[in-house]
Amino acid sequence: MQPIDAAQIQQFILYMVALLFSLSVHESAHAWTSNYFGDDLARMQGRISLNPAAHIDPIGTLLLPAFAFFTHAPVFGWAKPTPVNPLRWRNKRVANFWVSAAGVICNFTIAIISGIIIRVLYSSGLILIGPEGLAPAYSDSIIALGAVDLLWVFFSMNVILGSFNLLPIPPLDGSKVLQSILPPSFEPGLEALDRFGFLLLIVAMFTGVFRFVFNIVMGLAIGIVFFGTGLR
Repeated sequence: MQPIDAAQIQQFILYMVALLFSLSVHESAHAWTSNYFGDDLARMQGRISLNPAAHIDPIGTLLLPAFAFFTHAPVFGWAKPTPVNPLRWRNKRVANFWVSAAGVICNFTIAIISGIIIRVLYSSGLILIGPEGLAPAYSDSIIALGAVDLLWVFFSMNVILGSFNLLPIPPLDGSKVLQSILPPSFEPGLEALDRFGFLLLIVAMFTGVFRFVFNIVMGLAIGIVFFGTGLR
């Protein structure tokens, strides 16, 4: 591993700010939606909150992301799961869909907002695309550079988080979304798949499947943001 310099430390801070906020929004969305459908378990535990302290898992939210960032290993992490009691939901299948999809929807919403801001700033000539990515057009101050970097991190991270959680692999949200859409006859098979979900995630991560999928998704997202500008 190469020595850590000041630029890496700065990038890591921005990365963690975006990660903690994005995960907090994701998990609080699960908690709020579950409460909306009649289950107040997460609300009673203080999980309807944007305070990262309510959602941090020391290993999954701090240790593993830090290790992945500095070693350039595949990024892998998680927040503290939001507790839900499906027995208290009104209309269980509808609730299961929206509670599971809520976090993904919020991640994509953050990505869309960030993407719109990037496009507006680019079209206004306030940011440009250089050899190292986005950069402010008229300033080289640390604050301006950090703001542009943070905006890009919010965009790219939430595209990835939303796409990752939408994958139909247990225990990701996508598997619960799929379960709520498919006929009840599929539930035994999906429940059997739960036993191998974590193993499938590990295999997909270390075989490059995730990297391949995310490269395609990020390419599409960037293409949408800069559509009509001639950039590729």
